Parts: sequence; structure tokens; C-alpha cells
Amino acid sequence: MKDRFIFIAAALESIELIQSYIEGYDLTWFLADRKTQDAVIRNLEIIGQALKDFGVETLLAEQPNMPWREISGMRNVLAHEYLGVDSVMVWETVQTHLDTLQQALETIMEQPNL
Repeated sequence: MKDRFIFIAAALESIELIQSYIEGYDLTWFLADRKTQDAVIRNLEIIGQALKDFGVETLLAEQPNMPWREISGMRNVLAHEYLGVDSVMVWETVQTHLDTLQQALETIMEQPNL
């Protein structure tokens, strides 16, 4: 495994952490629990930065149908627009897209020549 695959591993770890934080809960619970919101947002930031560090262009070349730029760009929104972060949007993002992202990253990890 090349050194830059540590970034994909970091993103996958963050996905697993998010999944563990929200397992068994619903939107109402999430909105009432600021600590969990903060933990999820922080791990989304890590995912975005890890994808940038790995190389968005490489990801696009490997899986062009994934919105890699948008995923990595979410990090900037969360980090720099922190006063306007929509917690409902964060919840919907992790509920709707996290499993697909995890599968895509696991596929990338299986590509030894990237």
C-alpha cells in the first residue's frame, strides 16, 4: 500500500466513527445532542481533507460518477462557514451518502496501482 493510502484509511475510520456515533438514533436525537453533532462534523471535515490529500483528480479518474469535489468541498463549508452549518443537512448527508462513500473508498483501497 502506498503512503497516500493512509488518507483513504483515515476517511474510512472517520466514516466508522460517525456510524458509531449515530447508530440507533434519529434526527430529533441528533439535533438535541450538540456533542454528537460536533463529533460528526469534525469527522466529516477529516473525510474532506483526507480526500483532498489523497488527490481528488485521482479519485475522479478511478470513479468518475462519485461527487468527489463536492464531498471534499464539504470540509471547507463545515470549517469556514461554521456559524451557518445546517445540522439537518449534516444528518441527511450522513444518512443518505455515508454508506455509498464507504463502499467507494473500500474499492479505492483495493486498487494497488493508484
